[in-house]
Amino acid sequence: MPVMNHLRVFLRSSPCTLLWRRFQVPRSVPVRPCSLYTCTYRTRNRALPPLWENVDLVPAGDRQSPINIRWRDSVYDPGLKPLTLSYDPATCLHIWNNGYSFLVEFEDSTDKSVIEGGPLEHNYRLKQFHFHWGAIDAWGSEHTVDSKCYPAELHLVHWNAVKFESFEDAALEENGLAVIGVFLKLGKHHKELQKLVDTLPSIKHKDTLVEFGSFDPSCLMPTCPDYWTYSGSLTTPPLSESVTWIIKKQPVEVDRDQLEQFRTLLVTSEGEKEKRMVDNFRPLQPLMNRTVRSSFRHDYVLNIQAKPKPAASQVNP
Repeated sequence: MPVMNHLRVFLRSSPCTLLWRRFQVPRSVPVRPCSLYTCTYRTRNRALPPLWENVDLVPAGDRQSPINIRWRDSVYDPGLKPLTLSYDPATCLHIWNNGYSFLVEFEDSTDKSVIEGGPLEHNYRLKQFHFHWGAIDAWGSEHTVDSKCYPAELHLVHWNAVKFESFEDAALEENGLAVIGVFLKLGKHHKELQKLVDTLPSIKHKDTLVEFGSFDPSCLMPTCPDYWTYSGSLTTPPLSESVTWIIKKQPVEVDRDQLEQFRTLLVTSEGEKEKRMVDNFRPLQPLMNRTVRSSFRHDYVLNIQAKPKPAASQVNP
């Protein structure tokens, strides 16, 4: 409990936190705190942004995220249930640029948009979703599979409303959050994603927000139900080890133009020198003593075709 109290004080007092930070919005749109606990602006070979300046205040842990998922080391768990998504498009509120990513936030005072099943014991309410992406297509995802990077990764953030009274409390406690991760790869045009992409020019600058109603994020899910799951953390300060990660095995396809639109966003406010929003991911963390479980049976097979067995007449005596 002292550690949790320390984190709450840190969250409310630190200038780099986003959760309790308020921003100027039109009167017609209610003011909401940022719920981007699972995303950060983190670039390779560059200085740390303000969000990470006080990271030394956060206790170290052995369940940090993201990780590299090694396919052959994951363990099939027949007890894992199918994951069920039940999202009400009417709960979608708005989309905004918070300077690290763009968020689509949802009304979460009731169980209208929830997930259940999978590795979860309770229903979890949808709070928001956001993306991570790279400056180029060679990287961008937070998680990797057998050291393979994807150009982007979608995170849908949910919180345990059965055990906790608020998202803020759930984000600091074990089993408080459940985050679905979906890899994006280059391929065909994604029709449903285009509605988001078309809105991005209106939130180009940091702290811009527009209403974004009637959207069902289940349209961004892959058709394959298979997933990996493990216990991990937020990927921004305070890095609380409160997350049950559910990483979908199958990526979804988006085209290059759609991904390029992500890269047109800025981490700077209007009037400031423009700086692109790219490489907003945290570096990989060690797996330590954790086990990554899979919902599907698998045999790790190298891409080598087995040689055909010789016919009986060809076998030497």
